[in-house]
Amino acid sequence: MRDREESDLKDVLWKAADKLRGSVDASQYKDFVLGLVFLKYVSDSAGEGAFRVPDGARWADIAASAGAEDVGALIDAAMGEVMRADPALAGVLPQIFDGADQRRLGELVGLIGDARFGEGRPPRDVLGEVYEYFLERFARAEGKRGGEFYTPSSVVKVLVEILEPFKGRVYDPCCGSGGMFVQAEKFVLSHRGRRDDISVYGQEANERTWRLGKMNLAVHGINGDLSSRWADTFYEDAHPGLQADFVLANPPFNMSDWYRDTGDARWRFGVPPAGNANFAWMQHIVAKLGPGGSAGVVMANGSMSSLQSAEREIRAALVEAGLVSCVVALPGQLFRTTQIPACLWFFDKDPHDGVLFVDARGMGTMVDRTERVLTGTDIAEIAGAYRSWRHGTHTDVPGFCYSATLAEVRSHDHVLTPGRYVGTAAPGTEDEPAADQVERLTKELFTQLEESARLDQVVRAELGRLNE
Repeated sequence: MRDREESDLKDVLWKAADKLRGSVDASQYKDFVLGLVFLKYVSDSAGEGAFRVPDGARWADIAASAGAEDVGALIDAAMGEVMRADPALAGVLPQIFDGADQRRLGELVGLIGDARFGEGRPPRDVLGEVYEYFLERFARAEGKRGGEFYTPSSVVKVLVEILEPFKGRVYDPCCGSGGMFVQAEKFVLSHRGRRDDISVYGQEANERTWRLGKMNLAVHGINGDLSSRWADTFYEDAHPGLQADFVLANPPFNMSDWYRDTGDARWRFGVPPAGNANFAWMQHIVAKLGPGGSAGVVMANGSMSSLQSAEREIRAALVEAGLVSCVVALPGQLFRTTQIPACLWFFDKDPHDGVLFVDARGMGTMVDRTERVLTGTDIAEIAGAYRSWRHGTHTDVPGFCYSATLAEVRSHDHVLTPGRYVGTAAPGTEDEPAADQVERLTKELFTQLEESARLDQVVRAELGRLNE
């Protein structure tokens, strides 16, 4: 019953916020709504000592003026007071409310003020969930742009469940709105750990997204270091001396416009091509790992099999150095924000034998016509395969997972597409269910198409050399 009440309340808040869309600049709409949620949070948390909120800037003061014609000006002033009272929030909170539709703004203030998700729940949990819900809805509404700040929660959960960041330094070099850190904190708390068992470090190049991330961490009570300003990770590393225990990241796919210094010390395994930053991100992440550190990275599928000379050489060098521990092929339609097929790379500084390949393309459940999510069972199955592999109890499952030796990976020219290693699931009996048969045949088709694409690249490369 409580889940239904919470869902209904979130929907009511979203619909109320949506009424403001026409009176707020589209580029500011997200900052506008999340800024209000944040102001409510810091006011509710002031009694716990989490924030200092001056008189006149508390939510009660704002709510009392919800029907006033100048409620927007009052909110802008309150935002300024909160930032002055807490230096960590300097320059973070939006002051854009004076120009909005004041009547609709007053309605939204009233609804947020009445937010109750059940008895006895602390404000941090209540408004943290609202903040996450709004982030997800904004990402869906903004399509491709939404991918700049949001990674689907089921994908983040796979990374966290495999890496198991119980304790230590957690880093994200392209942290967006901070979703990786929030999920890492939830993992720690769900295993009876404490909030301060992990310390988080992040960097974000987009100013507005950096602001969202700072607010998101504060709403969840995470004392993270996202630097004092936004900056390009390749041009200006905000944490140059950091040696992380865990890295979780979803870098921009196939980024062609990036700062490239060919003499950068991070390019230990080769200089990444100017037209694609995928292997620049991976090498930066590997460079950030401390002794025994591990990382999980979301990447475009092309990273697993690219025959571009620099990328192929860097991929081979990473494998031969014993850094790549696991590669997971993800199902399609997990990302509303891009149609580019995606995979997960895992790196590990601890010694391990070979590479584990997991083909999860047949997993997931469609929540509507365009979006798929990985269920808790799916996530547990993927993470379970990795854990058993790391613990030396792994058993290959045809069509799903396979533990390959370095010699095997080498024989495939260091191409890391799981489909070519895991094979296909055994058909079983003649009474194989139709759904299972379709899934099996689909995997076989994907494997054959990927092999065809690889061979096409080989042929084109050879023809190009003949014509030189």
